[in-house]
Amino acid sequence: MSAFLAIDFETANHSRTSACAVGLVYVQGRRVVAERTLLIRPPSSQFTFTHIHGLDWDDVCDQPSFAESWPQILKYMDRAEFLVAHNAPFDRGVLTHCCEHYGLTVPVQPFFCTMQLARRRWGIYPTRLPDVCRHLGIPLNHHEAGSDARACAEIALRARREGWRP
Repeated sequence: MSAFLAIDFETANHSRTSACAVGLVYVQGRRVVAERTLLIRPPSSQFTFTHIHGLDWDDVCDQPSFAESWPQILKYMDRAEFLVAHNAPFDRGVLTHCCEHYGLTVPVQPFFCTMQLARRRWGIYPTRLPDVCRHLGIPLNHHEAGSDARACAEIALRARREGWRP
């Protein structure tokens, strides 16, 4: 059974290069085998979304940049056959823009969206992450990158148990 990586980014502002946290949950077969949350120093000290995720410049100013964090991210990404994220176009965009900004190779694994999966598989609407988690009984501390990534992994695992194959 395939391995995948659930990923969730929090951004400091509207720029897709402003990743300030990433949650990584690596799944092999039917279980989570590794979890990691990294704080990231974005290229700018401008924080617009502190009210959403609670992070500000003081939390990340001494943390590694995305490029400096990349080896830790790759440790999980390189072993994954695919990636999952809730509202995957957002997380794919952050990943792509951060890689391009720092001159890193953009990962080629396909992305699957747990928002779309919840709509198609279970007919859940609305499909914000808290709504899907509530419907499926998955614990969530929304907008904490590690918790969001763990929830995405659990959604994909639930679908996998019910026959979903990416």
